[in-house]
Amino acid sequence: MATNTLDDGETDEYAETESALETALRQLSEAAPHVDVDDGVIERLKHPTRVVEVGVPLERDDGSVEVYTGYRAQHDDVRGPYKGGLRFHPEVTAEECVGLSMWMTWKCAVMDLPFGGGKGGVVVDPKDLSTAEKERLTRRFAEEIRDTIGPKRDIPAPDMGTDAQTMAWFMDAYSMQEGETTPGVVTGKPPVIGGSEGREEAPGRSVAIVAREALRYYDRAVEDATVAVQGFGSVGANAARLLDDWGANVVAVSDVNGAAYDTTGLDTHAIPSHEEEPEAVMTYDAPNTLTNEELLELDVDVLIPAALGNVITADNANDVEADVVVEGANGPTTSAADAVLDERDVPVIPDILANAGGVTVSYFEWLQDINRRQWPLERVNEELESMMLSAWDDVRAEVEARGLAWRDAAYVVALERVGSAKAARGLWP
Repeated sequence: MATNTLDDGETDEYAETESALETALRQLSEAAPHVDVDDGVIERLKHPTRVVEVGVPLERDDGSVEVYTGYRAQHDDVRGPYKGGLRFHPEVTAEECVGLSMWMTWKCAVMDLPFGGGKGGVVVDPKDLSTAEKERLTRRFAEEIRDTIGPKRDIPAPDMGTDAQTMAWFMDAYSMQEGETTPGVVTGKPPVIGGSEGREEAPGRSVAIVAREALRYYDRAVEDATVAVQGFGSVGANAARLLDDWGANVVAVSDVNGAAYDTTGLDTHAIPSHEEEPEAVMTYDAPNTLTNEELLELDVDVLIPAALGNVITADNANDVEADVVVEGANGPTTSAADAVLDERDVPVIPDILANAGGVTVSYFEWLQDINRRQWPLERVNEELESMMLSAWDDVRAEVEARGLAWRDAAYVVALERVGSAKAARGLWP
């Protein structure tokens, strides 16, 4: 599986290096037999609607000119506009964008959002750009793909190497060319120009909500449940702190340098997140420290891998002692590891459900932009809670009715919704 940090028998059945597209296609094939969807619809879902490739010229600060390659993949819009992130990363490829856009289709469908899946980016290392260069690159990229995006067509959002400021530049560039302010063309903007309160915290909040519901489902109270979180960035820190506030015993959190560990529980609010102070977890005065690998093997009620993809593999899946794994990052569990954990009866709550708070609050932001009305944080959080519980119930029902693993059940929910919409609309002409 491919790494996507911000939008998954026999342990050697699948390659550990499975690409995002290969993973998405396999997940589609595995879910298809469980749903009553026409074979022609399944075949259509194997292919994106379109993939746009553009050249993005940039005048560097020294006066030289470089041309970067940009992509926007649009997988499916049967349920609404394409939705998905824009990343600035040196390893962006057309194939990766297609695979990730398919994942976004499933994620939006499992949350029952009126969106389809999109993904895009520019092949560039943003660390090599000055702030002024990044702004110029963003504005030119917005112009190059302007004809394929729009608030009713395709709505980008932040991803790897991009942030709220990037979205502000993108929105402004689009608005200038359209001749009117169009905040709904992107989500993840600063609230002062139409962004939503609670957007940055939303993926971590949804992970915490799903972890709480998983504990309850398996007859464990969230109070005093033990939790380990790999990755103390935006997703991991917000999930850990919310679970801490609800009474859970967060015993370990980590960043790239290692983990702070305390069997009596950490004060998660006293540990700086990556956004607050990069790589500061190990400066916290904890009684014990661990490696990131050791954190994954702790005997806890809930393990939340919220850092990178492919951290739980066939090599360490047998050493995972958690009772439940809740995926905070996208793709932290390889296919081979999934099979091992399933054989060991360790439930894995998939990323397309657990961290879907980000795209859900992006939907709220889009609604606010269309109506030119901003919601208070309390309403955002209440609406997110309601939608996460609804999605949880939908997936749980499939788990119980069909005896499926949580990941398979989530894809069945998604595919039934997308397939039914395609069947209802038909094939034009």
